[in-house]
Amino acid sequence: MSEKESTAESGEPTPPPLPEAQNETPDGNQGTEEKKFPFEGAKPEEMFPKEVPQENESGSQEYEDADFAEPDKSETESLPQPVAIARADALVTNKKNTSAKASDHPPLKLKPEKGLTPSGLPKLPKGRFADRELSWLAFNQRVFEQAQDKRLQLLERAWFLTIYCSNLDEFYMVRVAGLKRRIAAGFATVSSSGLTPRQLEGEISRRSHEMTENVYRYFQEVIRPELDKSGLVITNWESLDDTQKDALHRYFRNKVFPILSPLAIDPSHPFPFISGLALNLAILVRNPSTGKDHFARLKVPPVLPRFVPLTKDGVENDPSGKILAGEKVNFVPIEQVISAHLDHLFPGMEIVESHEFRVTRNEDLEVEEDDAENILTAMESELAKRRFGPAVRLEVTEDMPSYILDFLTENLEVGPSDVFRLAAPLDLRGLNYLHDLDIPQLKYRPYVPVTPAGLAEKESSKSQDIFASIRAHDVLIHLPYDSFATSVQQFIVQAAHDPNVLAIKQTLYRTSGDSPIVQALIDAARAGKQVVAIVEIKARFDEEANIGWARKMERVGVHVVYGMVGLKTHCKLCLVVRQEPDGLKRYCHVGTGNYHPKTARGYEDLGLLTVDRDVAQDLTRLFNQLSGYAPRSTFHRLLVAPRSIRDGLIAGIEKEIANKKAGKPAWILFKANSIVDERMTDALYRASQAGVPVEVQVRGICSLKPGIPGLSENIHVVSILGRFLEHSRIYAFANDGDPQVWIGSADLMHRNLDRRVEALVRIVDKDQINYLIELVRKGVADTTSSWRLMPDQQWVRVKTNESGLRLEDIQGTLMAKASSRVVGRSRS
Repeated sequence: MSEKESTAESGEPTPPPLPEAQNETPDGNQGTEEKKFPFEGAKPEEMFPKEVPQENESGSQEYEDADFAEPDKSETESLPQPVAIARADALVTNKKNTSAKASDHPPLKLKPEKGLTPSGLPKLPKGRFADRELSWLAFNQRVFEQAQDKRLQLLERAWFLTIYCSNLDEFYMVRVAGLKRRIAAGFATVSSSGLTPRQLEGEISRRSHEMTENVYRYFQEVIRPELDKSGLVITNWESLDDTQKDALHRYFRNKVFPILSPLAIDPSHPFPFISGLALNLAILVRNPSTGKDHFARLKVPPVLPRFVPLTKDGVENDPSGKILAGEKVNFVPIEQVISAHLDHLFPGMEIVESHEFRVTRNEDLEVEEDDAENILTAMESELAKRRFGPAVRLEVTEDMPSYILDFLTENLEVGPSDVFRLAAPLDLRGLNYLHDLDIPQLKYRPYVPVTPAGLAEKESSKSQDIFASIRAHDVLIHLPYDSFATSVQQFIVQAAHDPNVLAIKQTLYRTSGDSPIVQALIDAARAGKQVVAIVEIKARFDEEANIGWARKMERVGVHVVYGMVGLKTHCKLCLVVRQEPDGLKRYCHVGTGNYHPKTARGYEDLGLLTVDRDVAQDLTRLFNQLSGYAPRSTFHRLLVAPRSIRDGLIAGIEKEIANKKAGKPAWILFKANSIVDERMTDALYRASQAGVPVEVQVRGICSLKPGIPGLSENIHVVSILGRFLEHSRIYAFANDGDPQVWIGSADLMHRNLDRRVEALVRIVDKDQINYLIELVRKGVADTTSSWRLMPDQQWVRVKTNESGLRLEDIQGTLMAKASSRVVGRSRS
């Protein structure tokens, strides 16, 4: 029986033939003669030259099984056995083995490789790298598990669901879109995990579907009922009484109807362009005169609130007070309000049915910088094209009939595996609307950061002389426990208004639209200071904002440099040159996080304020390299990518191996957002084989497979998620009793080590070295609550010890310690 016959027998209306799609395309600049730049720009390899490649002493192979290896098998074959990749069930969300004992998780068995590397070491087994994309999905699963933690306040749990959904949106917009593009172009190759591109695409789809269905089910079955009990009732239109509907009729006529634009689809109205991530209604209307059915699409304007709050007094913009007073407030999804009033938009037509849907598009930008006269102009042109990227995912409500779904998939050109059928309401990012309400008992207890101990003996409303503090000693800042406003921000603001400051040089990757940092640079330029801002306009999804405030700075005389061709400038640096009685002094800040006041309150990061001559000389040389031509720069206390970070860290690992073999103390402590780079991973495997304990705290992607006999039994990997996003990077080595510790902007990924300008600074103050070592040791300790990567490659959350007592919440401990520095503040 055909689909058409089936729907006719079931009583559903038989849809008429619908018109073919004719997608819009962005306006081009055809016919305009291209202007050629008369001089050649410097290439990344010229500005950051590397030494002639030597034999890799860590024994790393040539990565014939890595990302750039050509496939030698059919892409249609079944998934490889666990020998080649992490076990197929490693991310299954209903996994049964949640034991916190590593002995309960049998390790993977990897087949040994025969032969030696060019340096004479035994080859490491294939299948030793966990897949990057699947590891990322495991990270997002941990985000979902955080939402399931009943110890957290309800709106915070809902907030973690929004993070899960937002993360997955970006994953599809960038990673999945890129994979699909490479497959279509025939350039996709076998990944370092051993998966062919088609296999990886299928596994991503399978796991994404399963995880997302679980997220939506958890929202419907757990979070939504608990919200109801707390007075936040997400209510369907059908459940409202007549009085409530009348209030929403008035709201629709006054606030919604004037801004809606229904789009009919017929031979004179081709299928419209559906913008990415927007919520839409697919509408079927019938002409009562002819009996013919017609299709229309309506975009839900993003300027409207995701939910309409309805109290007993009618619609209220902020019902927080009513909820705090014990009143139950109905929150009606805006798409349901619109659906109930479609007759206003199609007068004279019969509304047959309507269903929500949402499209995700490829929104990764590709700027051909080598051919662009101006990076800024090229980026602005590419931003105009972003919304026209091909569709990579379609989310629809589970009750959408097949003939409407078929029409959408045909016109959007998405396959069945890219369709997600989910329970309404779609797009759980809308729960942010509820999280923004002022209901303290349903959210984290407020935390007020404190001034770093090295900048002030006690909290004060008066600004301290920050330059005097830095002259006295290096200052280590630990955000968000320490205050960004009274440390990094104050450093730059004081520099802008200090008449003795002659110059400020600053890198900017992401910052807020009303950033006091940008305003301080503008004030400094207006005061006649020399101000240089290295602005990365290729910072993903912040490109347009960065262009806006970069142009604003240019207009007042800030020397704005738009990064380097071929490289993203991701390092976090600020250099202030000040005239003092004994000559010029250079004050420096090197950090792990962005100069962004908002994220500084929610991201865990580190920064160093120093007047050390070596660091000052390093920053001076690096800024000259970024804004001018200085390819032969050398550095004292910095490691700088793409030139020296990978080699510098591998040298530290190899020294630990040598010390271990010599019977000396040896250990490695790493804390990072992601670890993917194969050469770094292999170096850590070699260290484990030599008996060096390797402790790793990683928030996101991890290509390491710990606990495998003969390869990684000395590697221990944990992940911590919590109130704050763990964002700092720390790389520490025992160094024969004289520990060496680096902090900075670089994760251990190809993009950080090869395609970005990154900087790590070596910490020299003994107390600061000890603090950072203890920070990582506490993070990876068995007494700390965390997720642990088991030998079978499953992530297991461990919140209690064998006696059932709660393990330490490291973020809670750090908040309490920081607050204890303030007289009279509670330490609980």
